[in-house]
Amino acid sequence: MKKLCPANYAKVRAACQGNARQELSVAFYKHLVQEPECQEESEERKVHLLGFDLDEILIQRAQQNNPLPGSISFITLDVTKDTDRLQHYLDQHGCSHFHLCLCLAVTIQHLLLEAQPWKCYRSAAQRLRKLGRSDFDHFKTLKIRGDVAEQAREHLEGHCGMELIRSFGSTTWDRKLLLFKRR
Repeated sequence: MKKLCPANYAKVRAACQGNARQELSVAFYKHLVQEPECQEESEERKVHLLGFDLDEILIQRAQQNNPLPGSISFITLDVTKDTDRLQHYLDQHGCSHFHLCLCLAVTIQHLLLEAQPWKCYRSAAQRLRKLGRSDFDHFKTLKIRGDVAEQAREHLEGHCGMELIRSFGSTTWDRKLLLFKRR
């Protein structure tokens, strides 16, 4: 039985800060883009990944060993200063924003966390079921339930060497804003 090809997949743009290691980028890309079910799906389901880092040597090494240069790009970039280069990349790919941003192997001194309450995940799963669709991937295996902000605080303080220095209260979406710093 031949499967029907979806008519329209969004083109995904991903930015990976601190991700000059080519192997990690390729593995992540392959996880995002699994084997297409047919040629039409492959053409519609294009994913582009931009890896950037401050370390020029790591970027050069990643560029030289990149097996997917048509889909994965590596550039030296300071995300706090080189926003024009990010915009140029998006313009080249006909997109106004990145759909996914990752910060990998980044030495951070401060982290501002906007913790989404568990009820948001639960409500999203209920909406999907009402539409006749299945839960989003891994919903049933999520381990953090209940007070997500508190569990995140416990994890960051207990396992990541960070401490909560300020709580800014909650947003209008009932999401707690917590500022942590490295001890």
